[in-house]
Amino acid sequence: MAADLITRIPQRAARWSAEHPWRAILTWLALVAAATSLAVLVPTHEAEPADYRMGESGRADAMAERAGLAAPESEVVLISGDPARVPEGARDLAQQMARAEGVSDVAPPVWDDDRSAMLVSASLAEGVDDAGPLQEVTDAVAAAHPDLTLRQTGGPSLDEAINDQVADDLASAEGISIPVTLVLMLLAFGALIAAGIPVLLALGSVTATMGISAAVSHLVPAEPTVGSMIVLIGMAVGVDYSLFYLKREREERARGRSTLDAVEIAAQTSGHSILVSGFAVAAAMSGLFLVGFVTFTSLALGAIIVVVVAVVGSITVLPALLVKLGRWVDRPRVPLLWRLNRRIGAGGISRRILAPVVRRPALALGGSLAVCAALALPALGMTMHAATLETLPGEIAAVQTMRDVAADFPGEGTTVTVLADGPGSATALGELASTATGAGAFSEVPGGLATSDEGDTSSLTLALPWPDSDERTTEAITDLREKIAPAALDADGLEWAVGGDAASNLDFDEHLTTWMPVVIGFVLLLTLVMMGVAFRSVPLALVSTALNLVSVGVAFGVLTLVFQHGWLEGALGFTSPGFVIDWIPLFVLVVLVGLSMDYHVFVTGRIRELVGRGLPTRLAVEQGIRDSASVVTSAAAVMVSVFAIFATLSMLEMKMMGVALAVAILLDATLIRLVMLPAALVLLGDRVWWPRRPARPTGDLVAGPESEPELTPAA
Repeated sequence: MAADLITRIPQRAARWSAEHPWRAILTWLALVAAATSLAVLVPTHEAEPADYRMGESGRADAMAERAGLAAPESEVVLISGDPARVPEGARDLAQQMARAEGVSDVAPPVWDDDRSAMLVSASLAEGVDDAGPLQEVTDAVAAAHPDLTLRQTGGPSLDEAINDQVADDLASAEGISIPVTLVLMLLAFGALIAAGIPVLLALGSVTATMGISAAVSHLVPAEPTVGSMIVLIGMAVGVDYSLFYLKREREERARGRSTLDAVEIAAQTSGHSILVSGFAVAAAMSGLFLVGFVTFTSLALGAIIVVVVAVVGSITVLPALLVKLGRWVDRPRVPLLWRLNRRIGAGGISRRILAPVVRRPALALGGSLAVCAALALPALGMTMHAATLETLPGEIAAVQTMRDVAADFPGEGTTVTVLADGPGSATALGELASTATGAGAFSEVPGGLATSDEGDTSSLTLALPWPDSDERTTEAITDLREKIAPAALDADGLEWAVGGDAASNLDFDEHLTTWMPVVIGFVLLLTLVMMGVAFRSVPLALVSTALNLVSVGVAFGVLTLVFQHGWLEGALGFTSPGFVIDWIPLFVLVVLVGLSMDYHVFVTGRIRELVGRGLPTRLAVEQGIRDSASVVTSAAAVMVSVFAIFATLSMLEMKMMGVALAVAILLDATLIRLVMLPAALVLLGDRVWWPRRPARPTGDLVAGPESEPELTPAA
């Protein structure tokens, strides 16, 4: 029943669009325009710091906020130069900062340990997160003291600089990906109109999703990186879906069918694949909802929306455009590319690869599994950690300044905060401070002990000499939570929690470690069920899931080799932090499973179609993969090129996503789909269609009915 529905939806949509082409086209344009206008009319509601709270550190943040002990936003200025002149510059800066708009307090300037630099810290008033006025003061003092170097950084400065960098990266990715994708489409079609349609539809899907996401963000707060992800996914699937449809429509016209008949057949075959693929991507991304964290929820929602929009456009407006354009879709032709495209046709390289695979499937399967296993093996040693200062681009001035501040002034580096609520909390935290500093790992921060106005809640800030990513930091926080704090605070019956950025990162890592196996199991099980329902075959569903698992293993192995062990640091322009940013593997998993199903569904759909027309499974595998080779190559080329562009961006998260997905998709579309898939299907033979069985083989391809053929239920 479900499989029949999946088949009927694209057929009916195409039929309606073909009968009412202008209505379909204008409706699509109106929907895109309306959705895009939402981005202007409805401001995006970005996630607040409170939305990221998790575990014990989240409780500590909530306790601090309720008691009025939450640390205000602050900025610091590092002053270096002639040691004799530094104090004068620091005094001038502190005096002018105290008069600046939005400043609540300025701490006395302090020297670093070797008295080579001074630090001036300014706290912003409640609700103020704009460091602009302070930056103006810093620039003015720097101009008045040309012999000194003044560098400003802090939470607001870092946020602004990082947001600007992300925006620049996104604009760069968009500016490069569009012409690259257009060139790839020209190579695929050899005609300007045919090449432009997939790109335009993908852009329409992306821009519409940006507007819809702005409105949805008032229900689910938006993660700042969601725009990059929408471009990443939207361009990949939007182009591929149109590519599948266009290629099949052109193929049928080349066989002498009318435009209407060609569109009808494309809807029955490629339209079915697009719908199944869209469901698979959405199902895979929905696994992120299980984690229950704002970053994953926002990214999943953005991805699902852009995929749904791309599917709707592909099965509605695309048939209408093809009907109206008719054979003009192949105009104007690019002479050299058109002749090359016609001469290559289906087969080519794939025929040479498939011949030995089909002759010796067991050997081919074993060899390809060995290669993939070797690439995936490093993933067993993967270390994950939250993004830190070390993972941010060093070319951002505020980032480099913060690194220098953290190195010279430990109290401004890695810190943890202990919150205690109840009578005597200040005294108990004072005793805890003595115990913690006596243990050797922690040191006190000047003014680190504070008490609420009511006097019943206190906070203690302690500094650690190591960066967040250091294993010793994790051990020290664990020791504080499990031994030091309970010994000092439990006896007095106080409610307490350990928080701070380092503790928050630890909580997130533990939460992710707990939920990752659940998400992996959910995504694989859901795609297993979807493939089983769509193709009515249990073995095919199992093979598809196993291949997805192989692709994920390769992606994780590449992530570990490149970013944890530092392979290709120079070529990719980054410095290895010694770990993989914690949310990247899970995100790569769901994206890769979803996108690899994109062309996998197309290939297996073509094979099943040929089997249903009477071709033996062995020949259907060879013919189906050969017939779909050019489409799969073009689809994979689009994905790889888009992801490779992200690998060139400055933000390390974008690099990790781009490298892992580009390499995994490249291998998935070649070694896995051209070697492992056909080898497995040939070895299984007719058993691959269980519990249904193919019609009696004729040994040759027959014309068959115009509708998609069915497989006969097993007796």
